Amino acid sequence: MKVSRRGFIGGAVTAATLHALGAHRAAHAAQAANRRRSEYGDVRPFADRDGRTILALPEGFAYATFSRTGEPFGDGLAVPRSHDGMTCVPGPKGLLRLIRNHEVINAAGDFSRGLRVPRELAYDAKGMGGCMALDFDPRARRLVRQFFALGGTIANCAGGLSYRNQGWITCEEVPRGIAEGYEKPHGYAFHVPAHIENTVAATPIRAMGRFAHEAAVASASGRVYETEDSGNTSGFYRYTPRTPDDLSTGRLQMLAVRGAPEASLYTGQTIGAALPVDWVDIENPDPDLEHGAPSCFRQGRARGGAAFNRLEGIFRGLDGESIYFVSTSGGPARYGQLWRYAPADDRAKADELTLVFRSPSGSVLESPDNLTISARGGILFCEDDAIGNGDAHPLTGKLTEINRLVGLSVRGEPFTFAVNLLNRSEFAGACWSPDGEILFVNLYGDSTPGSGMTCAIWGPWTDGPL
Repeated sequence: MKVSRRGFIGGAVTAATLHALGAHRAAHAAQAANRRRSEYGDVRPFADRDGRTILALPEGFAYATFSRTGEPFGDGLAVPRSHDGMTCVPGPKGLLRLIRNHEVINAAGDFSRGLRVPRELAYDAKGMGGCMALDFDPRARRLVRQFFALGGTIANCAGGLSYRNQGWITCEEVPRGIAEGYEKPHGYAFHVPAHIENTVAATPIRAMGRFAHEAAVASASGRVYETEDSGNTSGFYRYTPRTPDDLSTGRLQMLAVRGAPEASLYTGQTIGAALPVDWVDIENPDPDLEHGAPSCFRQGRARGGAAFNRLEGIFRGLDGESIYFVSTSGGPARYGQLWRYAPADDRAKADELTLVFRSPSGSVLESPDNLTISARGGILFCEDDAIGNGDAHPLTGKLTEINRLVGLSVRGEPFTFAVNLLNRSEFAGACWSPDGEILFVNLYGDSTPGSGMTCAIWGPWTDGPL
């Protein structure tokens, strides 16, 4: 079966294609994923341009690493820890602008390996998370500039592009607050304009909800879709702003399966089966959790909303309206699911939700987190090994709990594109340059200097599905 890349990820995914995404399981279950290969070939260790062996990649690919944890820059500043979600947009004078989350969460007021921005620009003076902006020269393949873009938040996990790629929606994953010593409640989404030149003031978008935000992305029509990472009580949300360019006010809703109120979608689902779905209103998107107000999930669940297990990465399809998102611990074996939401093009029809892929084992794909789709329709998952099963790789020596970048071919067959050889850190923040020539991705790292960093990878992309 020949399937075009645009047909696979665009608006017209056929039932045959969806079946193929799951049918590979029986044929390949016995084959270890670390030996799976695509048209790119097997992976092997390569050094970056500084001579450091960080990644295993297919032959023909090269990479640079930069903006490492603890690295000094600017006027006495240092790169924070916990490199997480990220995006790439055109920058000034032919440069590329990266906006990168830092999922730093310490005790209130502890800025160890965190971001400290001017108090008047910080959302919460005791919050140490936030975002950095980085300008990268695609010709010289080097970092030109980096600065703090937003601060005073906590646990900035993932996010997504806003309407017409005007900026980055950064999401706080932990809804802590004054009870934990912070000056303000947390668990919100914030917007970072794409082309800022200095730190901007952090303003929470309260109407988008207060919950364990993982990621959010705007469709071409301006609606924003949000994922929640809260175990098996995680919802999938839709936010309709007053206008696409103004996120400050709008309507928050949670997905529900038509005819199956309070469905639990992390088990018992059929790959390729389209579920008709509706949206139920969240009456109080900014609940006072400290005083017992019902959470956004509880409100939506009471109205029949569906539950997933740890929703994380999200990305819009090439048609601009379909949305792909990851359930990190979904499926009977909890190795992960990939879902596709498609709004109806006719008001008389229902929107649809389809399980596109389910990992049958950790050797195939384990705990997918961030997600990206290339301009040619290739899907790439960032693993965040959350199972704790001691998995190893022939190239990592004694290192266990390894993490990979795992791609899906146009026939739905998973393959290993990269392996983290440096440490047990997850991959995060995968995103493409607008021309599709460079893949940027983070190693999350820890508080150890040099353990986290951003990688720029380039090579013969047209040889394979990415």
